[in-house]
Amino acid sequence: MTVCEQNILTEPDTALNCEVAIVGSGPGGAVTAATLSKAGLDVLLIEEGPYLPLESCTPFSQEEMVQKYRNRGLTVAFGSPKIQYVEGRCVGGGSEVNSGLYHRIPSDVLAHWQEKFQVQKLTEAELAPHYEACENAVSVSYLPDKPSLASLKLQEGATQLGWDSQEVPRWFKYEPNNDPSVAFKGTKQSMTKTYVPEMLRTGGKILANTKIKKLRRLGDRWILQGLYTNSSSPYQIKITAKTVFIAAGAVQTPALLRRSGITRNIGNALQMHPTVKVVAQFSEPVSSEQLDVAVHQVKEFAPKLSFGGSISSLPYLQLAMLDYPEYTHEVDQYWQNMNIYYAALKGTGRGTVRCLPGFDDPLVRYNLPSDDLQVLASGLKNLCRLLIAAKAKAIFPLLPKATRLTTLADIEQLPEQLPSDTSLMTVHLFSSCPMGENLELCATNSFGKVHRQENLYVADASLLCTALGVNPQGSVMAIARRNALHFLEES
Repeated sequence: MTVCEQNILTEPDTALNCEVAIVGSGPGGAVTAATLSKAGLDVLLIEEGPYLPLESCTPFSQEEMVQKYRNRGLTVAFGSPKIQYVEGRCVGGGSEVNSGLYHRIPSDVLAHWQEKFQVQKLTEAELAPHYEACENAVSVSYLPDKPSLASLKLQEGATQLGWDSQEVPRWFKYEPNNDPSVAFKGTKQSMTKTYVPEMLRTGGKILANTKIKKLRRLGDRWILQGLYTNSSSPYQIKITAKTVFIAAGAVQTPALLRRSGITRNIGNALQMHPTVKVVAQFSEPVSSEQLDVAVHQVKEFAPKLSFGGSISSLPYLQLAMLDYPEYTHEVDQYWQNMNIYYAALKGTGRGTVRCLPGFDDPLVRYNLPSDDLQVLASGLKNLCRLLIAAKAKAIFPLLPKATRLTTLADIEQLPEQLPSDTSLMTVHLFSSCPMGENLELCATNSFGKVHRQENLYVADASLLCTALGVNPQGSVMAIARRNALHFLEES
């Protein structure tokens, strides 16, 4: 057994001690764990889900939903309309299941955080070295080969309309390829490929399959009460730590804090990117069994709206087209000519995370204002115009009672405001424990330390004060590294 394998706890004692306990192993938790372990601290990284290699299943498959998602992807924020959201539940968290698109925080968002939330030392210049370190660690790069045809359709439509579109880099490592007839093979640089192995090499330990139910302060230590589930008979486990970082995500982090009686500005300001989708059908194949997603995004209407492409395998297309049963045969026969596209909103609404007695999962509510429903409706129309410009022969909006669209005139039939029973979803959640020195709004200080608590920190997307309008993982990683280094300096 190697040293790294010894640091993976598979039959843990019922009582464990460590210097730093980190709850949640997604981008925020993994970066924090690797940074502190490298500095010589005794780190225990705790994950509710299993420790599985990236290659344990086919990306975006039903098997992946079962293995690596919370509740197999069936989680919802209640409101009008309801919004389905997804959470990774495995070592590496969302980095194991997302498409790997990378952005930095827009400068206007940072300025707003500094003004309203009084976040200190978070300028572009101060964040730059942390971004660069993380970008190197996860190999952020552009495609070395041509994007998929589905992705190029976004670029084609934007070019025809004179709209701004861009290829978005990803955290992928590509193998050298001297055969021009064979596509480059890329491997996503998720946390199980990068920061988790680094933490293990530097002496950190990982405890998977362990749900932390509650934490409490005892003297100068924190006591974490959890349940170890990877056993024929799950058993209670108690972990004692000097310092705790909570990095369980924008829903589970506030839920754990609230279950532990820590509630000030916790779980009161959840934000997200609500997304409406369409299926576009073309005369030629645009999708393939390689299960790649579009790397182009259209930013003409940013920061409010962004257009992009989603995974479009046959099962996903069949699910998306349930409201169009008369076209089932076309999905089965011509699915490679079809692709799912989205319009994502930088929402202005707010949500809450609350714990209910007797339930493991918290109750999530989110209010989508009528103005946001109007903006999303306009985004849907413009997305359809773009796809018509890209020579789509038919468009299927995923709206209740919608009909197939084939011309620009048909688009005018779409509503000016999305109905309250529209099927919306999101993969981006944040802001449930915002950071900053404004004590009226913020759950933590500018570096993630929970206000009025000793040695308790948040280290995930919960800290992001508002919706970003861009994919958040790169920002979560950079801020986690910044905050971990600040913790070391302060210690």
